Amino acid sequence: MLPHPPRWLTALLALAGGAGITLSLAPFDLLPFALLGPGLLYWLQRRQSSRAAFFTGWAFGIGFWGAGVSWVYVSIHTYGNAPVALAGLLTGLFVVALGLLFALQGWCFVRLAQPARQRWLVFSLVWVGFEWIRSWLLTGFPWLLLGYAWLDTPLKTWAPIGGVWLLSLMTLLLATGLVRLLIDRKPLALAPAALMMALALIVPTQWTQPRAEPPLDVVLIQPNVPQLAKWRPDNLSAILQHQIDQSLPHADADLIVWPETAIPATFNRAAPTLSPFLDLLDARGTALISGFPFVEADSNSPRGQRFHNSIGLFSKGQDLYHKQRLVPFGEYVPFESQLRGLIDFFDLPMSSFSLPTQNTGPLQLAGHAIAPAVCYEIAFPGLVRTLAQDSALLLTVSNDTWFGRSIAPDQHLQLARMRALENGRWLIRSTNNGLTAFVGPDGQIAGLAPVDQATELRLEVPLMTGQTPWQQLGLWPVTLLSLLLGLLAYWRPGTRHAFKHHRATP
Repeated sequence: MLPHPPRWLTALLALAGGAGITLSLAPFDLLPFALLGPGLLYWLQRRQSSRAAFFTGWAFGIGFWGAGVSWVYVSIHTYGNAPVALAGLLTGLFVVALGLLFALQGWCFVRLAQPARQRWLVFSLVWVGFEWIRSWLLTGFPWLLLGYAWLDTPLKTWAPIGGVWLLSLMTLLLATGLVRLLIDRKPLALAPAALMMALALIVPTQWTQPRAEPPLDVVLIQPNVPQLAKWRPDNLSAILQHQIDQSLPHADADLIVWPETAIPATFNRAAPTLSPFLDLLDARGTALISGFPFVEADSNSPRGQRFHNSIGLFSKGQDLYHKQRLVPFGEYVPFESQLRGLIDFFDLPMSSFSLPTQNTGPLQLAGHAIAPAVCYEIAFPGLVRTLAQDSALLLTVSNDTWFGRSIAPDQHLQLARMRALENGRWLIRSTNNGLTAFVGPDGQIAGLAPVDQATELRLEVPLMTGQTPWQQLGLWPVTLLSLLLGLLAYWRPGTRHAFKHHRATP
């Protein structure tokens, strides 16, 4: 048995293990790091007190978030006009605060594992439980889930059955099982992961089918509008005309998609430039879907109106979807009355969006339901599942210009690919400057636009029918498996015999 390292080395190992997980995800895709990080954390925490595990988990979380969401610095410094020192400080505070989730996770693991015989199972279940908690706590931030690492492997077949969380559970069972094998010489600990990996090779790979009707001829517009110029009122007509000029050669398509807030103003202000183009599309039977800010009167709001980050169907019908998951500080400012005006970052353009008063459903296009997701909504497996259940196609629009040439756009596309795989649907993704893409129901990229170029992608996209087990059952598969593993973790072979002896004794 390996001796445990001193405290300072434990902290450094935890920090490195957390940071290394980023290497298992896009754009690096070095799968072994998805196993190394959790395996290392389990080895460090399994013999610690709950207090020591709290601080080891905190170090791990700081490394995890510090590497994985380092792109937050770009948004704060480059587009929030914060000085380098201040941007670094705010990013650091964000990372340290998020790291507390792993600190609490470590504390819970030790406390829950004390009566357990199989502590490695408890570690795996607690980790997956905290991944789920991250999907809704404080509006949710389900980023960097371990299951994404398997997207380009044969084992991805679990995603349409139990979603990304089932892949995360398999990852943790394999990582902790390897620790038990290599350090404790307990080969049976690999049995759950080995069974899941073997079954993944024989479970069905296709749960949905193309509909009988012809595919949609879809054009995705990537305008590459500079972020610093996007919201200047005097640029509105030029920006709209630029996107119109990109779209006109494709006015014979069934559907044209512009990215998030491609119309950088309310429709009334954009109408003088847009209306002739929309009339042309209506005459040709071509639909235009675009992101834009929607405003509605609201007597309960301090401003007398509410803004929504929305997607609209502007030709060949009319429909509307309002974003249901807003980005803190990017789309709304917590403690607004205290923070507004302190620094430019708290006054970013269009950072006063509101949630819809009631959830909006899929967009309806010529009798077809399209499941929409605005920007990082695509990171929420449950939300996309709900919208996709009766839809024939997934659509997401984004503006990842906020993150420059960081790893954020690659991570974002990876999330979108997993949603396509989970739901067995084609996914179309239009962005301002990349990564605009077509993604098949198997999660594979069928078309990808180059980054930082104004360009268009065109493809005939099949409409899909049928439902994956994930769509039908949601979290039930991973929940039931977790309950089974939890019983195994706490089961003691002598308990039944002791009970029989107790009953036989007068």
